[in-house]
Amino acid sequence: MGVWMWIVVALVVLLAVVAVHDVFQTRHAILRNFPIIGHLRFILEAFGPELRQYIVAGNDEERPFSRDQRRWVYATSKKENSYFGFGTDNSFDDDGYLFFRHSAFPAAGLGEGPIPCAKVLGGWREREHSFRPSSLINTSAMSFGALSGPAVEAMNRGAALTGSLQNTGEGGISEHHRHGGELIFQIGTGYFGARGADGAFSLDALVASAASAKVRAIEVKLSQGAKPGLGGVLPAAKVTKDIAKARGVPVGITVASPSYHSEFDDVAGLVEFVESIAEATGLPVGMKSAVGDRDFWDDLAQHMAATRRGPDFISVDGGEGGTGAAPLLFSDHVALPFRSGFPVVFGAFARAGLHHDVVFMGAGKLGFGADAALALAAGVDMISVGREAMMAIGCIQAQRCHTGHCPTGVATQGKWLQRGLDPTDKAVRLANYLDGLSDDLRHLSAAMGVDHPSEISLAEIDVRDLSRGLIDAATYLGLDPSWYRSSRP
Repeated sequence: MGVWMWIVVALVVLLAVVAVHDVFQTRHAILRNFPIIGHLRFILEAFGPELRQYIVAGNDEERPFSRDQRRWVYATSKKENSYFGFGTDNSFDDDGYLFFRHSAFPAAGLGEGPIPCAKVLGGWREREHSFRPSSLINTSAMSFGALSGPAVEAMNRGAALTGSLQNTGEGGISEHHRHGGELIFQIGTGYFGARGADGAFSLDALVASAASAKVRAIEVKLSQGAKPGLGGVLPAAKVTKDIAKARGVPVGITVASPSYHSEFDDVAGLVEFVESIAEATGLPVGMKSAVGDRDFWDDLAQHMAATRRGPDFISVDGGEGGTGAAPLLFSDHVALPFRSGFPVVFGAFARAGLHHDVVFMGAGKLGFGADAALALAAGVDMISVGREAMMAIGCIQAQRCHTGHCPTGVATQGKWLQRGLDPTDKAVRLANYLDGLSDDLRHLSAAMGVDHPSEISLAEIDVRDLSRGLIDAATYLGLDPSWYRSSRP
């Protein structure tokens, strides 16, 4: 053979070796699913900063998460250098931009590891299994079915590594939720994992599900930020044996979730439903909702204050929250964003005198230090992260969740694509990200002169408002500073 033929043979052998390596390695899902060509992504990523200066979007232009945000999550999850050089490229004049007024005398700060919640979950109703969550940062509701089994397993294992809680989403408790991580068991309008043979809610089935895994709390889902007021349909083709088992439905039959709960249709009924579950399980029971009807929150808070009964925690999801699939109208225009919605909820409970009793959880792009810190200062006690956790385990924001063809195996039921995601490796990355976010909040707290991020005052945060200039965060959010004068538990 001539020289050129030997070169061709060598190239073919080299590519074959690379392909075999890519298929069997477990560190990069993209390479496992797309051997050889997957390397192009990493090459382009390496030269990204130089290319973007001339032909591609800037660091803060992409949505829903900017390149800077994604880079920080990826670097943190891999324990790589997550610092940024040459100063900020943000515009300090953007509407809603946050400024934290650091103390002249910083505090020593907390030690390493997860930051505990400042309140006891279930404490105000003295539930039998009340507890103080060891981490105020937890993974948000993401169902098995929307996420792949390996992705759910990775998140469960990652939660176990950091002592955080994994919210099951409304798809029931699967085998993938049973790898050491503690759970918040969510039930939605389909009552998956909590339904009888007739498809109706079954308290006995719920109790059995909760007892079968490491369930620490139960969440009744009214709505989520990305598609509030809508139900859902899981096509027959997606109802696999594993999904059917977790949801308590027949295999291969289309499953519909209604837009409303069949067990209650008013505030009193909701409270009664919550209390019946708490009495049967002894667990803290809460509710999740996006914010729409403002009167509902006043009615709920006043009813709870009058009866001293009701949810142990309230999870508020902003309209900017994520989902696998939603109509554009709803994802873009229905439900208030977190910064507008949470003050409605907190204000209702503050006026009812319950804001120090109920535990508040927040979600909706809060998985970054500044937004998480603002939420905590505003009254949130626990942060839930969804898409940020997905990015930590490999999501590249391909925005193909609704197609079933997620290239990294995170949001798909395709077997070939799923095999690219190694749960053990990705669990460590999730744990690293959760620890990295905790570290950011810990360092910010120390810089602000306090020992816990819940002690950061809204009066020490300024916000750029295009119509009013630089204003304090309480004014910006429409919150009464007097609600914060008594110390939080």
